[in-house]
Amino acid sequence: MNYPARKKIAFHTLGCKLNFAETSTISRSFPEDKYEKVSTGQKADIYVINTCSVTDAADKKCRQAIRKFINMSPDAIIAVVGCYAQLKPEIIASIPGVDLVLGVNERFNIAYYIESLKKKSPCLIYSSSSLASSDKFIPSFSAGDRTRSFLKIQDGCDYWCAYCTIPLARGPSRNPEIATLVDQAMEIAARGIKEIVLTGINIGDFGKTTNDSLIDLMTELLKVPGIERYRISSIEPNLITDEIIEFISNNPRFLPHFHIPLQSGSDKILRLMKRRYSRDLFRERVETITGKLQYAGIGTDIITGFPGESEKDFEDAFRFLEELPLSYLHVFPYSERPATHAINLPGKVKNQEKEKRSKKLLELSDEKHRKFLENNIGQVAEVLFEKVRSAGMITGLTGNYIRVEYPWQSNLAEKIRKVRLKDISPTGRMSIDIID
Repeated sequence: MNYPARKKIAFHTLGCKLNFAETSTISRSFPEDKYEKVSTGQKADIYVINTCSVTDAADKKCRQAIRKFINMSPDAIIAVVGCYAQLKPEIIASIPGVDLVLGVNERFNIAYYIESLKKKSPCLIYSSSSLASSDKFIPSFSAGDRTRSFLKIQDGCDYWCAYCTIPLARGPSRNPEIATLVDQAMEIAARGIKEIVLTGINIGDFGKTTNDSLIDLMTELLKVPGIERYRISSIEPNLITDEIIEFISNNPRFLPHFHIPLQSGSDKILRLMKRRYSRDLFRERVETITGKLQYAGIGTDIITGFPGESEKDFEDAFRFLEELPLSYLHVFPYSERPATHAINLPGKVKNQEKEKRSKKLLELSDEKHRKFLENNIGQVAEVLFEKVRSAGMITGLTGNYIRVEYPWQSNLAEKIRKVRLKDISPTGRMSIDIID
């Protein structure tokens, strides 16, 4: 008997760690007897693009990816899913060559929608018009494509910051029961994965729908055998409590790496952004962390060129950032998003000025990162090595988020080893000696 050939399917993810977790879950929904997963660099019968819409640049990347895959395989089915598909389904559907558009919830049923889909039929759209009252949580985790697993613990956001469309794209804050997440962590451990990154839209809000707390979840996750490291992906300044900092300082399986989105070092701009804290609170959180964990890696997000940000505001914010012991900055020029409060604010900053300010902040980030690496020279750390060979080197991450390199040894891949940090290499990574 001749069985039909499996269809080749490729998955392309744009945006955050949460999207990677969800893409991985979506990919596992396609039966292996009918579909063969291939890389996006190969010709495929089906391309699935999981989108982001946090900035205008993210929207452009989505459109570029669509056109790239159409040019690569003109007869392939093109399915576009996720946040951009949720917010602008008609715009995506109007792009020639797109066959299927699915919103943030509908994408988890993509295998069903694609099964009978034919190329050159009218583009089909399945997307809830509003997620305002959604309480649906679809568990997700990544596996197989990276050394660590991204575990989705929370979705949605209730904050409605002035620049952000995420509440529109993702709906309100919600989370599953802790037992559900513990079961998923057990499944991840059974796959031999040693590190889990807790991810979501606003993970500090965890427990809002189940009368739990993030600490409750962290406590239960420590009981999962086989997972040696947990990392928190990003947490709001007003939600990273003394209790969380103390918990991490007392439990080395929770890594000393904190990503805390500041967005602006100016209190005036923070108020315009409708953020829920002052810069003094942010400073106090950073000082509390470094007081407990001297070598903690602390990163942040900064939006520059927000409406109303004068040159004086920018310089004030810049000086504030200079003073803080941060290890890196993620810098974003402000991007206008439809249906947000900020789009109607006066005091627009010209693009040229945004680029100038971004460049200055990126230079500051480089300086801070190098200083952070220099401060860690001579320190002993544990590194989880990754399975990708890079220019004859194997690389990995320390607990405090320093990327290291070592001459390639395949037996180190996906292993945790104790190392001494020696120096900063020309690649910007740190060279090491393995000591255990």
